[in-house]
Amino acid sequence: MKNLQAAWVDIPDHSDFSIYNLPFGIFSFQDEFPRAGMAVGNQILDLGIAAYHGMFRGILDDDTVFDRPVLNSFIALGKKTTSAVRLRVQEELCHAESKFRSIDKLLVPQSQATMHLPVHVGDVTDFYSSMEHATNVGKMFRDPENALLPNWKHVPVGYHGRASSICVSGVPVRRPWGQRKPSDGPPVFLPSSRLDFELEMAFVVGANSSLGEPISAEHAEDSIFGLMVFNDWSARDIQKWEYVPLGPFLGKSFASTVSPWIVPLEALEPFRVAGPAQDDPEVLPYLKTSGNRNLDLTLEVVIETKSGVSDVICRSNFRYMYWNMAQQLAHHTSNGCNVRVGDMMASGTISGKERGSFGSMLELSWGGKEPLTLSDGSTRSFLEDGDTIIMTGYGEKDGIRVGFGEARAQILPALTPSEEIE
Repeated sequence: MKNLQAAWVDIPDHSDFSIYNLPFGIFSFQDEFPRAGMAVGNQILDLGIAAYHGMFRGILDDDTVFDRPVLNSFIALGKKTTSAVRLRVQEELCHAESKFRSIDKLLVPQSQATMHLPVHVGDVTDFYSSMEHATNVGKMFRDPENALLPNWKHVPVGYHGRASSICVSGVPVRRPWGQRKPSDGPPVFLPSSRLDFELEMAFVVGANSSLGEPISAEHAEDSIFGLMVFNDWSARDIQKWEYVPLGPFLGKSFASTVSPWIVPLEALEPFRVAGPAQDDPEVLPYLKTSGNRNLDLTLEVVIETKSGVSDVICRSNFRYMYWNMAQQLAHHTSNGCNVRVGDMMASGTISGKERGSFGSMLELSWGGKEPLTLSDGSTRSFLEDGDTIIMTGYGEKDGIRVGFGEARAQILPALTPSEEIE
């Protein structure tokens, strides 16, 4: 990739939103309506204003596509168009004599904007694609010697989640009520006492597919628009009691938190790496991919307590995934299931081989048996009311940095019976 330099926009060193990134999102400024923008350093470029002044002439037939509260219509125009828009912005930002540099309100401070969920999510799927995570869970709850289930290396395991409870970064998460099963008695209905995060990435589907027509693994990335950081909140005690025989339900569906910016897949090209070998056993032909399909993205989880203590509790990497995004999408559609623009598909918890890279409290505290000690001396087996979880991710190579911003949410106490809405 050629060396780029913004000519008339100040982009701080080590910004997630470098000239190489330029992700898409939905923002509102002051009391104005939510609309499409692009992160540039600490600012947001208003794509609607840019379009009104002719920045995308020859690319877009309908300039109003940016004046909508979600990006679905824009994404549906296809990668040829969305990539051209991004490259046009990049070119103009690097052109010192750009006629657009003097446009009023073209750029607004991120600190003064409100971010919104960038797409209408019709469906969400959560995979289980980190071998290290699956192995840890198997060791804890099944057989330490045979931790992986027999199907795990044959099929990208996943389940259908709940789209309505996906929240953008900054929206707090309420501790859920649910059925819990004590070891010495019948089930009880109480707030979860084992609330957890799951460090994940999610991709946004960028093209509709037809019912009955699978998407091939080799060409699946043509249908992936971009990526976001994804926190798949989990109530482990509710999940443990309910998941047999049909899998996660209320222990997962109460909330998921995503970062507000969608980083286009093409912005992540410099960070491609090979994935793990898949020859023992060899994957079935419909799941085979060629080339570097994993991404070297540094991921981090910070916990902030209500007393103000802040600690990094996990450093991981997206490159650890056994099943890549192309395989996930190919498998998802292999039975003829159709997908739609805006659908989200989460990776599953991303864990590395070392304790500090485990992507959930379940693993970090080894099922609660080995609590974490924070810098103020307090401990955590699972998350407490008032804790804030902040997830970040970025790729960095040869002077190029591309990041996602934060997926942040604070945990609110469970409602008491007197507070519940009748």
